[in-house]
Amino acid sequence: MSKITTIEQALEKVQDNMTIMIGGFLGVGTPECLIDALVIKGTKNLIAIANDTAMTDKGIGKLVVNHQLKKAVVSHIGTNPETGRQMNGGELEVELIPQGTLAEQIRAGGAGLGGILTPTGLGTIVAEGKEIIKVDGREFLLEKSLKADVALIKAHTADRAGNLLFNRSTRNFNPLMAMAAKVVIVEAENIVEIGQIDPDQVITPGIFIDWIIQG
Repeated sequence: MSKITTIEQALEKVQDNMTIMIGGFLGVGTPECLIDALVIKGTKNLIAIANDTAMTDKGIGKLVVNHQLKKAVVSHIGTNPETGRQMNGGELEVELIPQGTLAEQIRAGGAGLGGILTPTGLGTIVAEGKEIIKVDGREFLLEKSLKADVALIKAHTADRAGNLLFNRSTRNFNPLMAMAAKVVIVEAENIVEIGQIDPDQVITPGIFIDWIIQG
């Protein structure tokens, strides 16, 4: 069955107050067409899980500028001064998570795990209010898994069944997020027929993908 659809139909799945994951790293590997359409749609009060909030005019930063997020769960905001301004002004809640921990929490969500144990953040503000578990005499923080209602991801190539290829560093968080959301929408630069992608080359299998739009 073909999973190709229009941007408008795909984004019907994204509603106010949802938790969404958005792939990318400083806008690299981010589904820009989907974000632009989400800005036009005006969906609001979203919780966004992503590596960062990119720039004011790129990627997730556009959603920040348009005041569509109520919370950002990210590893850093340093490249987007508007995120910092809204955070300091009480307009946007920001939860900062060490980058490796964030990736592992998303992976755990996709793998059906309750969370991960990590030493990162022990003895810092990161550990406040979190459970500490000892394993073989060593302390670890319990970081719970992360999941989302919808994931918006970017692929270099998709076939009609949703099997995906990513181009070099644009892979970043995209494959992890494809496993950790109830609905996964892919923006693909290239769409090919089923069978045109070598199965050994597939990075994310189509079973994780719900909808594909042409990027």
